[in-house]
Amino acid sequence: EVQLQASGGGLVQAGGSLRLSCAASGFTFDDYNIGWFRQAPGKEREGIICTSQSGDSTYRADSVEGRFTISSDSAKTTFYLQMNDLKPEDTAVYYCAASRGPFGCRWYLNRPERSAYWGQGTQVTVSS
Repeated sequence: EVQLQASGGGLVQAGGSLRLSCAASGFTFDDYNIGWFRQAPGKEREGIICTSQSGDSTYRADSVEGRFTISSDSAKTTFYLQMNDLKPEDTAVYYCAASRGPFGCRWYLNRPERSAYWGQGTQVTVSS
């Protein structure tokens, strides 16, 4: 079965750090764009960071620029979201996703419905 499994969420104080993981099973994402979305209560799902299929370009939303980093392991089975200097407004359910196609990862980040695979979401809560 092809799936993504997100983990690593939790409660952290403002200014702290967390690392989320997204493990792929049933496939490797070496020819997929990989990315992270989040959804806060009462808000739309927001794409925040992605890396292209080729791995040579990364896009970050302004809201996470300079604080969040996306990376992956060499086997292309697990990717990560390193979140530093967390703020209360980062509180949300975080989802990992993989997409594939002719467009850059940012295009897919702006169109969540076009992602091929989704993780189940992991809650991140940042206290002030």
